[in-house]
Amino acid sequence: MWIDRIASGHDRERCAIIDHDGARLSFGALEAAVQQATDMLHGHGVRPGDRVLVVAENCALFVTLLLATTRLRAWCVPLNARVSADELAQITAHATPRACAFTTHASDAAKAHADAIGATCRGQIAGWPLVMTTYPGAVAEPEDQTPQTQVAVMLYTSGTTGQPKGVMLTHANLDFNAMMAARMRAMVPEDEILVVLPGTHVMALSTAILAALRAGATMRLLPRFSPQAVLDALAGGASIMPAVPAMYDQLLRHLDTTGTALTAPRLRLIGTGGAPLDPGWKARIEARFGLILNNGYGLTEAGPGISSTSLGPARSDSSVGHVYPDCTIRIDNPAADGVGELLVRGPNVMKGYYRNPEATAQAISAEGFLRTGDLARQDGDGALHIVGRNKELIIRSGFNIYPPEVEAALSGCPGVLQVAVTGRPVPGNEEVIAFAITDGSVTPEALRDWARARLAGYKVPRHVLIVADLPMTAAGKVRKHELLARHGDTLPAA
Repeated sequence: MWIDRIASGHDRERCAIIDHDGARLSFGALEAAVQQATDMLHGHGVRPGDRVLVVAENCALFVTLLLATTRLRAWCVPLNARVSADELAQITAHATPRACAFTTHASDAAKAHADAIGATCRGQIAGWPLVMTTYPGAVAEPEDQTPQTQVAVMLYTSGTTGQPKGVMLTHANLDFNAMMAARMRAMVPEDEILVVLPGTHVMALSTAILAALRAGATMRLLPRFSPQAVLDALAGGASIMPAVPAMYDQLLRHLDTTGTALTAPRLRLIGTGGAPLDPGWKARIEARFGLILNNGYGLTEAGPGISSTSLGPARSDSSVGHVYPDCTIRIDNPAADGVGELLVRGPNVMKGYYRNPEATAQAISAEGFLRTGDLARQDGDGALHIVGRNKELIIRSGFNIYPPEVEAALSGCPGVLQVAVTGRPVPGNEEVIAFAITDGSVTPEALRDWARARLAGYKVPRHVLIVADLPMTAAGKVRKHELLARHGDTLPAA
C-alpha cells in the first residue's frame, strides 16, 4: 500500500489525531490538510524523488507533512528537532533536500533551527504555519512505480557507532510494519494510542502513527516525554501505550515520589522495545500496571519490526519473542552457546543506505539477508533473545561477555534504577565497567557483591560507578560510547 493512502476508507467523522495542544482532527479534516500540504509543497517545487526534511516534534502538522510528501512520491526525511545545529547541517548536506520544513508552532527547538537558517512562513495548512526553506538546485532521484521499490521515508541512524547513514525505507516496508503492529495489538477504531516516543524515530513512526492510521484508531500526540503528561493522557482515555524501558522507569519513580495512584481506565495494552528489558523491570512494570508488558525487537533498517512477544505466550524473561510472519532469520556463525549474529530477510528490510552502496553491500547479503549487528540466540520454541551488539561484545581473558546479561543481573539489585555496562581496553585485555543510577541505598561494592553471587567471576564488573544520569538518544537508548569519555577521569588508571 502507498503510505499516503494508509488512512483511506475510514469514517471521515472519527477522530484521527488529538494534537499536542488538545485539538482534535477528524480523518476527513486530516485528508483535507494532507491535500492542502501536497498542493503547497508541489507549488514550492517538490517533485517525485526529492527529499523533504521535516524538523519536528510530535504534532498533527508532522503527520500531515509526512503523508503529503509521500503523496508526491518524494522522500520524507524526519528529523528530531532536538538535534544540534551541526547534526542538522550534516544531514542536510548528505540528503541534499529540495525543502526543509519546521513545526515551529509545536516545538521551540524547531523554531530555533528555523530562525537560525532563515526559514520563512510560506502559508497556512489547516491553521498551522508552514515554515520552510527551499533549495532550488536539488536533484531528484528517479521515481519508482511500486510501493515495494519507491522510497517513502529516509531515516538517519543515531550515529552512536559512527557517521549517521540515511536508511531508505519503502512504502511497502512501512506498511508491513504498520499492518503487523495493528494486527498484533488487535487495534480497532475505538482505540487511542499514546504517541510519546518521537514520531521522527522509526518505532513511533511506523508502529504507532502509521499503525493508528491503518486501523482507523486515534493517536494522541505528546511532543516530549514527561511523567505527568503521560499519566494525564492515560487518565484521559489512552488505551495503548508503547514506550522505551526508561520511560516506564520514570513513570514508576514519579508515582512513588508523588504518592499518587495510577489512573488508566481504558488502558489495555503496554509495550516496549528499542532498548534492553531486564526481567526485574518487566515484573515491576507489570505489577504496577496490572498488564503484560509486551517486548519487541527491531532496528531502523527493518522499519523497525523483526519480532515481538505478542506473537507467542506471555513470558517472564527478557526474550524479544517470535519472528514476524513472512520474515526469515538466521543465527550466523553461532558459538558453542548458540549465540551468533542475527540475520533477517523479509518485506521489512530496507532498500539500502542512501548514497552508500558499499555500506549497503556490507549490510545486505546477496541472498537479501540484513546483517543486524546484534548477537542473538533462539530457544527451542523459536523465541529470540538479544544478548548484545557485535561492537559492544566484551572479551575478557578470552571469554565473551554480553553487556545485557550483566545489566540484567545488576538491575535486579534493590535500589538500582538503571544500569549500563561497557568494556574498557586494558593492556592485553578488556575489563567490564558498570554505570548505575540508584536511589542512594546501594554502594558500588554492594553491587559488585550482588553480581558475584549471580554471575561467573569473569563477568563481574571490575568497577562500578554510581552516576546521576546516563547519556541517552532521543529514542531512549544509552549512548554507551559516551560513558567512558564522560566518566573516565573518575576510574582508576587501566
